[in-house]
Amino acid sequence: MHLTVCEPTAMSTAMDRPREVSYPQSSCGTGDSVASLDDVAVDFIANESSEESASEREEEIGANTELTNNLTDILTEQPTHTETVSAQRPDSLSLAMAEPERWTSRGDGEVKLRMGELGFAAEPPLTVDRMFKTAVERFGSYTALGWKEGEQMKTMNYQEYYQACRTAAKSFLKLGLERYHGVGILGFNSAEWFISDIAAIMAGGFAVGIYTTNSPEACQYLAENCKANIIVVENHKQLQKILQVQDRLPHLKAIIQYKDALKEKRPNLYTWAEFMELGRDESNTQLDDVIATQKPNQCCTLIYTSGTTGQPKGVMLSHDNLTWTAFAVGRHVRLTEATKSQEIVVSYLPLSHIAAQMVDIWVTMKVGGATYFAQPDALKGSLVNTMREVRPTAFMGVPRVWEKMQEKMKSVGAKSSTVRRKVAVWAKGVGLKTNLSKMNQNGAMARTPVNYRLAKKLVFRKVRKALGLDRCTKCYTGAAPITKDTLEFFLSLDIPVYELYGMSESTGPHTISLPNAFRLTSVGKLIPGCETKIHSPDQEGNGEICFWGRHVFMGYLNQADKTEDALDAEGWLHSGDLGKHDDNGFLFITGRIKELIITAGGENIPPVPIEDAVKEAVSLVSNAMLIGDKRKFLAMLLTIKCQVNGDTGAPEDELTPEAVELCRKLGSNATRVSEIAGGRDRVIHAAIQEGINRVNENATSNAQRIQKWIILDQDFSITGGELGPTMKLKRPVVMKMYKEQVEHFYKEVVTPSTPDNSLPPK
Repeated sequence: MHLTVCEPTAMSTAMDRPREVSYPQSSCGTGDSVASLDDVAVDFIANESSEESASEREEEIGANTELTNNLTDILTEQPTHTETVSAQRPDSLSLAMAEPERWTSRGDGEVKLRMGELGFAAEPPLTVDRMFKTAVERFGSYTALGWKEGEQMKTMNYQEYYQACRTAAKSFLKLGLERYHGVGILGFNSAEWFISDIAAIMAGGFAVGIYTTNSPEACQYLAENCKANIIVVENHKQLQKILQVQDRLPHLKAIIQYKDALKEKRPNLYTWAEFMELGRDESNTQLDDVIATQKPNQCCTLIYTSGTTGQPKGVMLSHDNLTWTAFAVGRHVRLTEATKSQEIVVSYLPLSHIAAQMVDIWVTMKVGGATYFAQPDALKGSLVNTMREVRPTAFMGVPRVWEKMQEKMKSVGAKSSTVRRKVAVWAKGVGLKTNLSKMNQNGAMARTPVNYRLAKKLVFRKVRKALGLDRCTKCYTGAAPITKDTLEFFLSLDIPVYELYGMSESTGPHTISLPNAFRLTSVGKLIPGCETKIHSPDQEGNGEICFWGRHVFMGYLNQADKTEDALDAEGWLHSGDLGKHDDNGFLFITGRIKELIITAGGENIPPVPIEDAVKEAVSLVSNAMLIGDKRKFLAMLLTIKCQVNGDTGAPEDELTPEAVELCRKLGSNATRVSEIAGGRDRVIHAAIQEGINRVNENATSNAQRIQKWIILDQDFSITGGELGPTMKLKRPVVMKMYKEQVEHFYKEVVTPSTPDNSLPPK
């Protein structure tokens, strides 16, 4: 690998020229050769060492102080925005490299790393073990993990964390874990989950998270696809899923249960204590030999997509995908290293999803942060208790989490005294106005208004404390679209919620909003070292969003055809999302290519903006799905906000307190969905039609107007199958489930002049 230092006048050009690195088939070197780099390492890589030999390192950058200073300056530069239309394939890639060397579908394959000449993209590649060792060297005595046992908080520091992972890795090897075979992990977030994940990587296997909501058959598919030798389960409930399909898993050698006592003894079934004991006294030699042969450009983790249109695909992520993304995100969002002030996060989102893994495990490890585990019933109400106790400095929530907070706060507010309500309304008005001004001035307001300071003292601080966000300076949302209404609600309470955007295939984030650079409904700007291209933009600049960078995945396991569909001949990752940049480089998502509705008249209509507009116009609506592909007009399926069963997560018939309050204001006595669904409540029906009329008034064309709609008998949910694990709408599933209702919309040809579907004038 050769690092070229450009003259100052050439720097901006060089930044746009990624280069690729492949590793030789021989070992990257032992721990000793890696450690020898400390003599040559420079401050700009934050005292981390590379997996390359010292001689290669000296050839690349030399050891002179002037070069070190130049590179330090470069690393702090913000990336220049790639022009929407002119963005082209990096010109350092010759046509000869358009071979399947930058991607692979083989579990034992290697890829070329998309290195850049300078800046973040030039950061030396690391394996997971090397990054973890560096964290231990720098933050060994700092708390790494924390969890509740009864009423007592238990913690583990980085040194103990690393040793536990090594012990577990030796146990995996003793149980027969083979190279490039999976270790499935099926359970709620815990220290054991983290240790199993990292230990699987150390031992040369693949860490494979499995959603706790998966059926036995879905578990079987994943375990067989990754050739899982070992599966780690949380409790008896999850164990039963694996036992049901065990005879169909020829590669499976052992099962480990990490919570609760075993209800029955079986061959090759271990408690967590028994499992850890297996490797405790084992020699380090075998494990060290395995670690020494690992390279940054090899696969170490599989993230399975939710499979909305078929079986899940195994997204292969390399060591470099994980370690580089952790470095780039931590530096970009300006996380503080533990030696200065420790970052605190709460782990509660499904760890089988890359967003949760990146935040909870990798980025936090990179800066020496502490991860505290929520209770398994976090999303059923206990999360706020953990938040108040832990008081995180950074918090990630999918849109539904923020929406549930919003609904709860509105419900509590409705029961407050008249004076309190008036103060809250005044404070929210001040908060929204002030924060919108800050946003438009990129956080650089000359003076903070006096009324804002008063509102902060009277309302904002109390709200933050009640939510456990009084120390939190970084609140994020991602994984699914969030409404402008929810963003404005929290902004009015002085809690800016910053959107980020990415996908499993990009190791999580690709763009991130920052306190001094965000816009409502935008997913932010590029992470340094990454590139965006808008493919085939239309007149308004909308086109498919394509990614480039070291966060781009290796390929789909054993699916070369699917990999070629995702990565074009030039190496760009095609997201399937439609988007555009504004004049300031902020990226806005405008829809999905596969979700794009093409009417019988040939008009292309992105459904998400229309669905969001309806939810904003009609506060009673929980979910909305636009229909009209190959049809003569648009129709919509609607659901109403209702209570959710605390144990199963299934939607119930009873309305939420907020929904009941809204019904009262409209003049309806409804307290249940069944009293409203299907047009049973005329008052509510009229109110919804009025909201849809307002949305139709803003339609860009007659074809984009909603002609018919229906309220369904129950809300969409994960348990019902309509939503994926990150609350994304599974449109093909919904279409199949509600086929009868959809067909009823189109029994007769409806036009804007049809009496029972009259529309207001444009």
